[in-house]
Amino acid sequence: MLCRESQPPKPTVLLIEDSPEVQRYLRLLLELDHYRVEVANNGEQGIQRLRDGCRPGVVLLDMQMPGMDGLETLQGLRELQPTLPVIMCSAQDDPQLIQQAFVLGAQAYLVKPVQHLYLTAALDRCLRPPPQEPAPVIGSHVLVFPSPGVFRPN
Repeated sequence: MLCRESQPPKPTVLLIEDSPEVQRYLRLLLELDHYRVEVANNGEQGIQRLRDGCRPGVVLLDMQMPGMDGLETLQGLRELQPTLPVIMCSAQDDPQLIQQAFVLGAQAYLVKPVQHLYLTAALDRCLRPPPQEPAPVIGSHVLVFPSPGVFRPN
């Protein structure tokens, strides 16, 4: 039988969300999956957390916030840590907004209300180690490149 203590600790998730209710809900889901959670109430606070030394494995970022919105915050995060995985969350299921988030470097986009299964899948995908370079092979191959994911509730 596998003990929980023998599993490596999961990385920290920086949750940037202005709604206290959504913050509590997402924090609960993350902690159920044994992630450590750091919380910022807005984009400016999230960026400051990185400047102050917070080193999350992934950021869960709200799209609509007062002050800096999610896209502006995403740009600021990219300037500080270009390879930091970011998952956007929004009640807006707007293809243009989703495309803009991916162009700016988001790895996934979750439509609110966020379902636990979709959150888990997005986190697993963002935190998965990068694939290793395959050895050269002579012959035909079909290459599949990972693409950003949009997770919508049913």
